[in-house]
Amino acid sequence: MFRRLLALVALLAASATAPVMAQGFLMIPDRPMPLPRPIPRPSPTPPANYAIKELSVDARITDQVARIQVTQTFVNHGSTQIEAQFVFPLPYDGAIDKLTLLVDGKEFPAQLLSREEARKKYEAIVRSNRDPALLEWMGQGMFQTSVFPIPAGAERKVVLEYKQLLRKSQSLTELLYPLSTAKFTSKPLEKLNLRIAVDSNVDIRNVYSPSHPVNVERPDNRRAVITYTRTGDVPTTDFRLFYDVQPGQLGTSVLTYRPNEKEDGYFLLLTTPQLPVGDAPPAAKTIVFVVDRSGSMAGKKIEQARQALKSVLNNLREGDTLNIVSYEGAVESFRPELEKFTDATRKAALAYADGLYAGGGTNIHDALTTALKPLTDTSRPSYLLFLTDGLPTVGETNESKIAAAVKAANRAHVRLLNFGVGYDVNSRLLDRLARENSGASEYVRPEDDIEVAVSRVFSRISSPVLTNVDVQFQFDGPWSGPNPITRMYPGSGFDLFAGEQVVIVGRYRRFGAAKVILSGAIGPDHKVFDFPADFIEKSGDQTLAFVEKLWATRRIGELIDQLDLNGHNQELVNELVALSTKHGILTPYTSFLADESVRPDVASLSNQARTTRELELLVRSPEGKAGVAQRFGKNALREANGAPAASKPAPADGLPGAATYFSVDDKQVVASTVRNLGNQALYKRGRVVVTPDTANLDVEKDAASITTVDRYSSEYFAIVSANSPEENQILANQASDEDLLVRLRGKAYLIK
Repeated sequence: MFRRLLALVALLAASATAPVMAQGFLMIPDRPMPLPRPIPRPSPTPPANYAIKELSVDARITDQVARIQVTQTFVNHGSTQIEAQFVFPLPYDGAIDKLTLLVDGKEFPAQLLSREEARKKYEAIVRSNRDPALLEWMGQGMFQTSVFPIPAGAERKVVLEYKQLLRKSQSLTELLYPLSTAKFTSKPLEKLNLRIAVDSNVDIRNVYSPSHPVNVERPDNRRAVITYTRTGDVPTTDFRLFYDVQPGQLGTSVLTYRPNEKEDGYFLLLTTPQLPVGDAPPAAKTIVFVVDRSGSMAGKKIEQARQALKSVLNNLREGDTLNIVSYEGAVESFRPELEKFTDATRKAALAYADGLYAGGGTNIHDALTTALKPLTDTSRPSYLLFLTDGLPTVGETNESKIAAAVKAANRAHVRLLNFGVGYDVNSRLLDRLARENSGASEYVRPEDDIEVAVSRVFSRISSPVLTNVDVQFQFDGPWSGPNPITRMYPGSGFDLFAGEQVVIVGRYRRFGAAKVILSGAIGPDHKVFDFPADFIEKSGDQTLAFVEKLWATRRIGELIDQLDLNGHNQELVNELVALSTKHGILTPYTSFLADESVRPDVASLSNQARTTRELELLVRSPEGKAGVAQRFGKNALREANGAPAASKPAPADGLPGAATYFSVDDKQVVASTVRNLGNQALYKRGRVVVTPDTANLDVEKDAASITTVDRYSSEYFAIVSANSPEENQILANQASDEDLLVRLRGKAYLIK
């Protein structure tokens, strides 16, 4: 099974003090295996002590075939030699060819165990050594090597090479590497490197990881290099990568997931334009930079603002038009009208930037309406980069009136890209301006560099290739019901830029074959593209369950945004609580879920009341550190490209912490009482760990409706055998000092 592509690292040692690490077994024959978390026990021999110094994964994918090399460096920190074996569970479907294992350059023979033999071995280890992590690997074949030594104080480099035919998930090819087993380690990996090179005879379109913030380099349209590097890290989520190949100017793929045929399904749409070919110029654009030069900008901030403006000016192209508006109490323009970009204009604008100085109040209303007045051409993409570090103090100061005036002045569909500098900005006003003018807000903390933030945003928008994009879905056959596509984020009206991938999520109520139609402008021309899609009726497994969680993440951000800009709405509050509870996505307004004394019951009126009270802080904090932190977190949810994963293990128990959330003091918080498992969450309440669908049960009061099962008993392994890999993942996250209350196949079990 593909979800279990590689292996878990474990060490069978003389005592239970060595932690399980990652990606393959290190085994010491004829000795007991340690628990996932170190629990000291008396032992007549010195405890084994080893760590993984480095884990590197190098893969080259050509025509759906991956050639993979995994390199792990083990260090024996103990005082005695370790006699170890390396065991490697097969990737999904056993689709492996030419597996080679080298230990310090010497090739070791590997014995292939069948699925049945491997299962017996796993089960024996789990029974005798109480290692629940191995439950995730049941039911697969494995390779096992002969014994090799690791002397005291020495290192051994284990290199595994194999070739694998990757599977396709709907229209995308998928690569998975399981890093999540490292969550049981008591020490971080010193270094983690993943590098995947994709070569294709057809243009590579979408390259997407729902699990990790990867770096993607695209030397040309038919090659992509994906990297992910961390030091001192504890991986808690399996690495997943999707890509597709499509000819043409625009590539679009759709993944659909529908776990319950009685409810709307979920879809993820990826679309990527072709990279510029040769010297073909991108579409001409208009850039207006509105820069705050009020007294609070004096010193470092005004200098960084000058440098940011210069960076933008030095990267404009022939055909672009520009203007600069600077403001304090009064408003001043570089030119009364838009200027065509030429070398002479650039030099004059650079001189204007050098002459900016700070002093006076903050007239946001007049600055924005003045900047928008000359912009009347709707046939070209136009962007207004608005930089401010304070509240409106001169002229119109009412937040709603400023937003209304700006919206009325924006006749050319200009996108407002706002930069709030420091904590003294009205962050709600900036978000309102962005939402009502098809833009975005960026918050630059006091320790951050304004130039870096502006340059990053400008680099993204520098080459528009399709503007004001509209997305429609056309299903086969007649349909008399309501719109089959609902709650899509982002909706229509966005722009596509060279080298940028747009990730869209939504829900669907109609299944079957469909056509995705994308239309937009390329310069003065209107273009229409269409792509096939299949909206499935019922998902057979949870391979694509991340699509639901990604949608839930963005939906939560959208709910907070609506509550922020439009005020209290109890229906939205209820939905926010339900989604956060089901998926373990914590926010400052549902942080009570991390409290062991609170039942994570989605129907609880007290939980909804807590959220309502916490949201009052959002209303009361349009500015200040709390206001900026909350809106930074809100926008991170709205714009998420991956589902939130578990964080590093909490030091107290070694198990993965909850999803992080942004607290009001601008710090990330990890809740160790909440654990993210794929598409759902576990909640620890005292000794008992519950799932959202068992949160309303009381172990004592509801004992008659709960079946108690002893861990590692025959009944326990019968349950394991009947479980899906996702269900066994829940069991595998039960620590030795916990009871697990879980519902499987409609029946509640308390696993003790």
